[in-house]
Amino acid sequence: MSTAVSRGTSPVPPARQPRLTVLSGPSGVGKSTVVAHMRKAHPEVWLSVSATTRKPRPGEREGVQYFFVDDGEFDKLVANGELLEWAEFAGNRYGTPRQAVLDRLEAGEPVLLEIDLQGARQVRESMPDAQLVFLAPPSWDELVRRLTGRGTESPEVIERRLAAAKIELAAEAEFDVTLVNTSVEDVARELLALLR
Repeated sequence: MSTAVSRGTSPVPPARQPRLTVLSGPSGVGKSTVVAHMRKAHPEVWLSVSATTRKPRPGEREGVQYFFVDDGEFDKLVANGELLEWAEFAGNRYGTPRQAVLDRLEAGEPVLLEIDLQGARQVRESMPDAQLVFLAPPSWDELVRRLTGRGTESPEVIERRLAAAKIELAAEAEFDVTLVNTSVEDVARELLALLR
């Protein structure tokens, strides 16, 4: 019995289109810090800019931190299916414009979303091949320290955040990968590797 051996040039596999990567985790775990650190060294990683009904804070610029829209405009985005995911938080709505994400992925660029658990679940529904990354604290005590150490919120708000964090931590099993935030530099490096 003989085996055929091909001596021609093997076909070049098509370039792999990058997957959408979603970073989520409990409040206070350091998602924004990790993303900012990674993008400082690797600005080519595209971070989706959310639309929000929240009013701009001092120093925030349209299209940089957020796209600022009113309630009517946000309703239209939802009704027309133009948001990949959306959620309400502290009386304001936030959502990820779908087309911008699809355009970047089609262009072969790595795309990162930094969103909450509710949004991550919506992305899983609409884009099942997205890579969901859970950012976990080194310990519960460390998360409590980070949330209370900010000194910017009332005890009631901190209690609500801690209660929400317990629920968010319990959802870790729904994610594809867990990164433990013991070092911003290490986690940023691991996240970048996942994006590539």
